Amino acid sequence: MRERAVSAFRMTSRGLGLAAALMLSGGMAYAAADYPVVTFDRLANAQSDPGWLTYYRTYNGQSHSPLTQINTSNVANLKQAWAYKFPDDLKQGFEATPIVNGDYLFVSTPKDNVYAFNAKTGEQLWKFEPKLGPESFKTACCDVINRGVALYGKNVYVAMLSGEVAAIDAQTGNLVWQKQMFDPGLGYAFSLAPLALNGSIVVGTSGGEYGIRGYIAALNPEDGSIQWKRYTIPGKGDKGSETWPDGMQDHGGGAAWLTGTYDVSSNTLYWGVGNPGPWLAALRPGDNLYSDSLLALNPSNGSIKWHYQFTRNDTWDYDGVNTPILAKLTYHGKNYDAIVHADRNGFFHAIDRTTGKLIYAKAFVKTESVTGYTKDGQPIADASKYPKAGTTIETCPSFLGGKNWWSVSYDPSRHIAVVPTLHACMSLSGKSVSYMEGLPYLGEGFEIKPEPGSEGYGELQAIDVNTGKKLWSHWTKMPWNGGVATTSGGLAFSGSLDGHLYAFDTATGKVLWTSPQLASGIIAQPSVFEVDGQEYVAVLAGYGGANPIWGGPMADVAKDVPRGGTLYVFALNHD
Repeated sequence: MRERAVSAFRMTSRGLGLAAALMLSGGMAYAAADYPVVTFDRLANAQSDPGWLTYYRTYNGQSHSPLTQINTSNVANLKQAWAYKFPDDLKQGFEATPIVNGDYLFVSTPKDNVYAFNAKTGEQLWKFEPKLGPESFKTACCDVINRGVALYGKNVYVAMLSGEVAAIDAQTGNLVWQKQMFDPGLGYAFSLAPLALNGSIVVGTSGGEYGIRGYIAALNPEDGSIQWKRYTIPGKGDKGSETWPDGMQDHGGGAAWLTGTYDVSSNTLYWGVGNPGPWLAALRPGDNLYSDSLLALNPSNGSIKWHYQFTRNDTWDYDGVNTPILAKLTYHGKNYDAIVHADRNGFFHAIDRTTGKLIYAKAFVKTESVTGYTKDGQPIADASKYPKAGTTIETCPSFLGGKNWWSVSYDPSRHIAVVPTLHACMSLSGKSVSYMEGLPYLGEGFEIKPEPGSEGYGELQAIDVNTGKKLWSHWTKMPWNGGVATTSGGLAFSGSLDGHLYAFDTATGKVLWTSPQLASGIIAQPSVFEVDGQEYVAVLAGYGGANPIWGGPMADVAKDVPRGGTLYVFALNHD
């Protein structure tokens, strides 16, 4: 497999010229000293870095920039600085966050290509094209997407649908090493941005709809060797295995398909775990640990410090992977070092990140499956909302959740979380199912329906993390599938399927700036960074992902959104 990938890259290089020659052809050669080495110390202190060094910008998952050059008083002067249109054969969803180190900007595309640009000028420096075979796309659940890269040392790291994790030289685009973690096309895939820690690259698997047994793994950044591997569904005899019928654990799902967060002070890695398999809960009575859970892990060996389960015996595909954001909050007069998390089941949670105990859970959409939580933090489910084989139920939210993977941004000075929200319900019909390798393992049929009483499918809403209460909202008829980036300039940037990037006043929700019409809808998170004293906002436009595949009526309302990907970078107009 390594030979195939290296050969594919060499083929790309022959077509384009060697990476160094490619850089020289643009009239600008980058010397080795020009690429700033990304150390653990830089990542641990990324909040003060002018770039956007990792998926959520910082380990705490806040997706918040301290930059203030662009602010509420001048954002109306934001203009396009440059743009790059990707090849026409990439018509899938563009879900990656632009990653910026010095004046290098990196993005990944559908089918796991990686591009490097000069962040100021838009000059393409190199591209990495692994040329994946069709087997890599066979069991990609929700489009052939990639959510981004990690930086560590002088390398760029990408995890691919094919089961490969690759290290790429950040300056040249040359392949450094490649590690095959699993065979493609049998259920497992990678779709997340890796997380670089101190001497580790951490990844988590996709594939919860195919009867996989999910895991989180740490790799050595020097050679890709596996340092540890933590299965999210306990094996027979392991702690938690008693929450499963014997034998069901082997195909129990629990994918870990979204990038986790990390607390430097306590040396704790936080990672969300997805739905159990099969979907039909009647086939697997029990709590089904650690599905739909947040895991607090020791990053040196993957051992579990504590867990919190958002949904027990999940039959609605509510997952638990949404970002665990580190925040300080005051609730009922008591201060907490907390994690805030907007779950697919429709509740906004605050959890004590030292103990794993629930502080509060507040519904932010219509919730009929999980209806609340006990005083000791146990989820309460409506028993009538569990379908059985041959029966159909109706419930809210839908299997796409009250919020899916799209990044929440948290402004720590204003104590505001800005949440991209989905308002949809569903019918679920139970069916019998048996596990077969490489085939869907559901046991349920589904149909998306509008949420009764909602103003549309999409809403961007702000929540006061000290109370869990909504502060403002911005409604749209189409789903709001774009992530959010806030800034200390008082702004919240997020894009919509209508093909516009918006700047909101974080405190009030007032729209202060709307981009010109872009080439496609936005389902990615923007990043905000500074190069040579100039602040920029970057975002990928390129509609795709889960909605056009599974959205039903939500897909219908967005059927005219153009396809194809473009990277846009904006800055203040100083003319």
